[in-house]
Amino acid sequence: MSVVGFDLGFQSCYVAVARGGGIETVANEYSDRCTPSFVSFGQRNRLIGAAAKSQVVTNCQNTVQGFKRFHGRAFADPYVQSAKSNLVYNLAQMSSGVTGIKVMYMEEERVFSIEQVTGMLLTKLKETAESALKKPVADCVISVPSFFTDAERSSVMDAAQIAGLNCLRLMNDTTAVTLAYGIYKQDLPAPEEKPRIVVFVDVGHSGYQVSVCAFNKGKLKILATAFDPELGGKDFDDILVKHFCEEFSKKYKLDARSKPRALVRLYQECEKLKKLMSANSSDLPLGIECFMNDIDVSSKLNRGQFEEMCAGLLAKVEGPLCSVMEQTKMKKEDIYAVEIVGGASRIPAIKERIAKFFGKELNTTLNADEAVARGCALQCAILSPAFKVREFSITDVVPYSISLKWNSLISTDCEVFPKNHAAPFSKVLTFYRKEPFTLDAYYNNLKELPYPNSSIGQFLIQNVVPQESGECAKVKVKVRVNVHGVFSVSNASLVETVKTPEGEEPMETDQTVKEEEVQPGSMMESFPCFFISLFQTSEHGKQEKTENGKQEKSGDGKQEKKNDQPPQAKKPKVKTKTVELPVQNNLHWQLPTDVLNMFVENEGKMIMQDKLEKERNDAKNNVEEYVYEMRDKLHGILEKFVNEADRDAFSLKLEDTETWLYEEGEDQQKQVYIDKLAELKKMGQPVLDRYMESEIRPKAFEELGRQIQVYMKFIEAYKTKDEQYNHLDELEVTRVEKQVNDAMAWMNNKMNQQNSQDLTLDPVVKVQEIQATAKELYSACNPVVSKPKPKVELPKDEKTENGPVNGHQGTENQSPNPDKTTSAGMEQETAETKLPEMDID
Repeated sequence: MSVVGFDLGFQSCYVAVARGGGIETVANEYSDRCTPSFVSFGQRNRLIGAAAKSQVVTNCQNTVQGFKRFHGRAFADPYVQSAKSNLVYNLAQMSSGVTGIKVMYMEEERVFSIEQVTGMLLTKLKETAESALKKPVADCVISVPSFFTDAERSSVMDAAQIAGLNCLRLMNDTTAVTLAYGIYKQDLPAPEEKPRIVVFVDVGHSGYQVSVCAFNKGKLKILATAFDPELGGKDFDDILVKHFCEEFSKKYKLDARSKPRALVRLYQECEKLKKLMSANSSDLPLGIECFMNDIDVSSKLNRGQFEEMCAGLLAKVEGPLCSVMEQTKMKKEDIYAVEIVGGASRIPAIKERIAKFFGKELNTTLNADEAVARGCALQCAILSPAFKVREFSITDVVPYSISLKWNSLISTDCEVFPKNHAAPFSKVLTFYRKEPFTLDAYYNNLKELPYPNSSIGQFLIQNVVPQESGECAKVKVKVRVNVHGVFSVSNASLVETVKTPEGEEPMETDQTVKEEEVQPGSMMESFPCFFISLFQTSEHGKQEKTENGKQEKSGDGKQEKKNDQPPQAKKPKVKTKTVELPVQNNLHWQLPTDVLNMFVENEGKMIMQDKLEKERNDAKNNVEEYVYEMRDKLHGILEKFVNEADRDAFSLKLEDTETWLYEEGEDQQKQVYIDKLAELKKMGQPVLDRYMESEIRPKAFEELGRQIQVYMKFIEAYKTKDEQYNHLDELEVTRVEKQVNDAMAWMNNKMNQQNSQDLTLDPVVKVQEIQATAKELYSACNPVVSKPKPKVELPKDEKTENGPVNGHQGTENQSPNPDKTTSAGMEQETAETKLPEMDID
């Protein structure tokens, strides 16, 4: 079973796997652990990762990047519309209203959904993991920003399904970092002691995230999170690009934004300049040859000027830091350490402001780029039954407060999960209804939400009917924030109450909680649509009562009697029966099952097309490689093994093939290239074989000669009556001598013939024949040479004195020695008691 963690970044991705007793970040086919988040569409295939990034200039309009921010967003979303101006590829509206990407693929215009493009990237990361682990990959944990809403998280889950992955958990970036940090710490406080508070700051390419985490031995708990999706490395790149666009417009009269290729090149150079300025404070040059209209452009910038330009962005650094401190109500002295990760965390101005805010030096314990992937892989190992991992409990939080509203006699709503509520978590809500009803889930604080639509979805509770008496039925609805951070109504059930006569014992039923016993009367009559939260359940299986869980309130606010009091004498007993109710989910931007299946099928077809194109290109490259290789060798190492006429004819054939490759052979089927290579090898292989034979033949003859010498020494020793061989039969030794003489005569004859043979002709004897002769000689002679001397038997009387040799013959009828029996029994008992101490794992 595979254990894999994917850090699905805005600009680049990392893959971490569990193997060799630890977590390792694996490299792609370019021996690079960083895989760019690029997908390029061509006339015959797709390129993904590093290969796609190399196409960003030459095929800019069909090479997509930065698509992570469009997950779960409508095309009409103001964020999408504002981002369009900085893109070199085209966005389009899908039939469902969500954002799609328009490209030319297989020589036709296609619109792919964001889920499909992310699925393509995940397919590439999956191949990288499979290549490293040498086995199929299915189970994984994928990282997402902590500020992603339910719609965005569901979109990433759909992308994982398209790629054929089983996502065990969508993990927040900062939570993954806290796990990678905490699980290896041996000096954490005991569970009953005051926790160690650590602040984690993740400044990535697209967003800025801060979380406060409390560590105890064997567990971590996220206390608060804050974020700014508009503060990241790309925002600093945008400022640089805007600056140089204005400068080049004045200095060279060039509009860089009018040419997508020029804009892409400018973004690449600005990113390089930004990284250089992080390490140098002096003036640094920026130059691009043939930028536009064959005009070279150049400029320079230093760190001080860059920080002045980015003053507005840098001022936003402290906002999330203040927010988490307010949420946790902590003082700066309570913070044990501040850990910083993320690619953009290397910008000196950002580090200075964070260090100044906390008044302490920043720690870089973790790898700034790979920490998220490693944390995801650790979480996958914890969830996987195939790996034994140190027990470690992880409690995340809900980033936005979630409320439910429903229609009753009066419009009612209730906050179910407040901000920073523990997650994953479940709660059971109780309603009294006579007919099916709908629950609307939404985020109740729009100011905190970086998303235009606050609605999560609608949940229709079906098949609700009144009780036999006509009163409202009791409906229990279980709502939860699952391991992916997504809100859902997991199930609903109808609790039917049946009165029994006073003397009759009610049938025992499985009751979820004791509070299910309902006294008929005032509660439902006074307020038929009453709502109450009975209990809430964390994902660790513990039931925790809410503030209202011990007592139920009636419509006029009076408290009912507590359940633990003895029942009144003449009240009829009640038995309950629970009926599961179907729940119809209508979540925003969730892909319908048929559409998702179609996307999975299309991905499979595109993978097959990529594979066929790769095989075709490999066949073409094999022909080209053979042409260059043989052309060089014909006038080098192979020159002695081919006559002049054949060499000229073969050279001409190679030149014709090279010309064909770059003209009509540029775009042919795979089989055409295979046939062309076979045609060339028909002429070139005999020459190559003659060369290889001449290289290996001397060693083969040498090995045969050495073997003959060994057997000749043996024959000479036998003839001199060597004691070592005096047990051998003379007839067998004579046969060995004849076999050796025949082999020597054959070898000398073949060597003489080969020495007189022209190298341009096929050899007289091949290496295979020499090796067969040596093998035949060994088979005939070795059994005789290695025949052992017969063993000398001992006299019989010595055997009798020493007693039985094997086993206990002759003692079967004797009574066993009680001392020996006791000793053996004790040994056996000792062995049995030691067995459980063995390490079964």
